[in-house]
Amino acid sequence: MMIPDNFEFYDGKIGWIDASKEAGPGNDGCPDQFEIMQYTGLHDSNGKEIYEGDVLRDENGDLYRVKFDGGQFQPLLRYGGTQVAIESIADMADYSSVIGNIYENADLLEERNGRNL
Repeated sequence: MMIPDNFEFYDGKIGWIDASKEAGPGNDGCPDQFEIMQYTGLHDSNGKEIYEGDVLRDENGDLYRVKFDGGQFQPLLRYGGTQVAIESIADMADYSSVIGNIYENADLLEERNGRNL
């Protein structure tokens, strides 16, 4: 994950991303090579920044995916094949921790052993 230096917009869409060398070789600034994640402005119980797409674990061991929807960030809990918004992300940030994200750790949200993961 990295913080880009600059975005260029064309017709209201991101057309180019200036990224420092940390983006790695072969990344020429084309936005199709990047997943844009929005920062929620919040920190988890360990002081780590929370971004859209992060996976949070609460004090009960339940896992949530952070999503921006309807003009706000929401923690989504998986019940079977459905993900349900439970509460405000601001309300749960202090008692949960970021354990990964859906881009690098998609398997975190798979259902295992009957638990909602």
